[in-house]
Amino acid sequence: MKTHAASIVALLLSCYCLFISPANGQTSPVNTPPTFDANLAKKLGADEYGMKNYVFCILKTGPKDASIKDEKQRAGIFGGHMANMKRLADAGKLVVAGPFGKNERGYRGIFVFDVASVEEAEKLVATDPVIKSGMMTAELTLWYGSAALMATADIHKRIQKTAF
Repeated sequence: MKTHAASIVALLLSCYCLFISPANGQTSPVNTPPTFDANLAKKLGADEYGMKNYVFCILKTGPKDASIKDEKQRAGIFGGHMANMKRLADAGKLVVAGPFGKNERGYRGIFVFDVASVEEAEKLVATDPVIKSGMMTAELTLWYGSAALMATADIHKRIQKTAF
């Protein structure tokens, strides 16, 4: 199953290369765009390419999902899941999260963590009630993406009309 996460990461990286890299495959000359904001780059943790390392997580249906049939219990677990995501986002550890639509792979959602290692992300995921209950499992992998994602939480707060 780890190949699905690796495939998604490879797809994201190839899209990055397709749209950002020179079409002829040669290295482009090093230049600084005129709109470069060194202070913002530093604040967001960007490297010279405006990128940074994250840990990408795919949440999948877990082995105990079907066995938890009590709707009140399920609602409590998902309420805790939402509260945990808010706590991690407020702490600056959870950068992006969201559910998938119905699919044949059992994918339920994603997390993108601003942490240095998969081991650190494993500790964060282990605090989630859906993981503790066995309703979901997590696949984690290092991911290199735009440091601009770090601004997502602030932007989201300004466009969110109703909280979960």
